[in-house]
Amino acid sequence: MIKKISPNPLKLIKYYNFINHNLIYNNKAINRYKKDNFEISAGKADNLESLKKSISNIKNCSLKNEATNMVFSDGNPKSKIMLLGEAPGTNEDQEGLPFVGRAGTLLDKMLVSINLDRKNVYISNIINYRPPENRRPTDEEIKRYLPFVKKHIEIIAPKILVLLGSTAMKALIGNDAVISKVRGQWIEKKFGQSKTSVIVTFHPAFLMRQPTQKKLAWVDLKMIRDRKTRLKI
Repeated sequence: MIKKISPNPLKLIKYYNFINHNLIYNNKAINRYKKDNFEISAGKADNLESLKKSISNIKNCSLKNEATNMVFSDGNPKSKIMLLGEAPGTNEDQEGLPFVGRAGTLLDKMLVSINLDRKNVYISNIINYRPPENRRPTDEEIKRYLPFVKKHIEIIAPKILVLLGSTAMKALIGNDAVISKVRGQWIEKKFGQSKTSVIVTFHPAFLMRQPTQKKLAWVDLKMIRDRKTRLKI
């Protein structure tokens, strides 16, 4: 059988680099330290520090009591693209940064496929402390941390907000939302004084379990790339 040659080989290279990733299956976290000092306004820096302190002062939270570190954020706080995942895992809990395990490796590849990296996006989670055994956060835990998440979004004030997975989607879009129906479309939302365009896509950990869904994730990534270009981010 003769295979057709694509007229856009460069685009295909990016796509195949994304879907044919080679992951190393071990328990060692990526050694990613914050070496970049992003200069942000004193007001934003103070607001982020105040938010971080408020989260650390949460009372009667078993997640906080059992975790090793708070996982607050990674990336560029000046960025107009913010990504929100579910909750820290074992590697994230050890290092204190989001998406540093195997799912983080895939997320980095997803970002590179649309000419982004951790220097020009901002990453956090719905929950700031690791749930035991890496379980899904409960509705009560999500409700407890939701005001802090919304405040975090308001402080960063992204033009594009990417929700990675169903937990982030349900927390910020609604419990009735179904990711298969919501993903791949833009939703305009306001968080405090910040207006943003929200898009839902699959969590990298889900894509590792269900690699056939990477085709749909690639559609979402191209939408983010095109919106980024249109907004001149």
